[in-house]
Amino acid sequence: MRDSARDESKRDDQDWEAAEHAVSDAYFPHVLRPAAAGSHPELNVASTQLGALRLARIGWGAEVSVVTQHPGAYAINIPMRGHIESISGGHQVYSEPGKASVFAPDTEAVITRWTENCEIVGVKLDRDYLHRELSRVAGRPGVQLPAQVDLSTPEGRSWLALLESVNTQLRGEGSLLQNPLVADQLAGAVTTAFLLAVLPEDDSGGPIRPRIVKRVLDRIHEDPAQPWTAADMAEVAGVSVRRLQEAFREYVGVAPREYLLDVRLDRIHEELATGDPVVTSVTDVALRWGITHTGRFAAAYRRRFGVAPSETLRR
Repeated sequence: MRDSARDESKRDDQDWEAAEHAVSDAYFPHVLRPAAAGSHPELNVASTQLGALRLARIGWGAEVSVVTQHPGAYAINIPMRGHIESISGGHQVYSEPGKASVFAPDTEAVITRWTENCEIVGVKLDRDYLHRELSRVAGRPGVQLPAQVDLSTPEGRSWLALLESVNTQLRGEGSLLQNPLVADQLAGAVTTAFLLAVLPEDDSGGPIRPRIVKRVLDRIHEDPAQPWTAADMAEVAGVSVRRLQEAFREYVGVAPREYLLDVRLDRIHEELATGDPVVTSVTDVALRWGITHTGRFAAAYRRRFGVAPSETLRR
């Protein structure tokens, strides 16, 4: 009977060791401890890379604790159900659906309790990449992420819906999002949207001047195919993303992304109108001008020109 118990315990240890390795490979290296002796993992883990981001979905199927230092990258752990309790950098955080725990890189973090029913969406963000985006989006140095962010706001829910949509599409076979050009641009958009959703409003700075807008308009017209993100445009203008958006609404009447789309649509229309329908592909032309979502592109093109892009090409 003792031998049988020892064998069972050995199998449990092997199961937990395999689960720890699987999640370490998918997300961050860590030390895992099951809360109850004799418990078994019912692991659910999947991950995918999107440019500078790694997206993961993790559930252990049993209550555990986790110790890690998140080497070289930030971790944003978003419970979709259940909850996690953690201590890191002197902050005690309890996160459930609608809240996300944020862990700084190269800092010891202990998730003291990861409940049995808890499943998270995890976002791994390279440290240098996020610091650059933070500086560009906020328009000022020294901005730091809090230990917990609220995703129950309209902006937070919108970002989370975007993240889930991207994650789902990435897992699809033959997804265009796997194209490096598309992935890098989308990673920037996801990061910028996250920062806009969780950072406080920036009330600093002087009045917005038209030259800020002109600077960005000139650069867009010079190279509309560039994988522009909101942070890229704000960097050109020398202001935060929010201030640039305010300036565009005041002086142009649309958001920067809407203006960029219109310029791209015009360039695509010109190329399709003069293209040979035998050798020209609508998708190739759209991708060449920086369009990454062909379904939305077709609808936007029809709204602007009254016909489908394929019809322009046939004419």
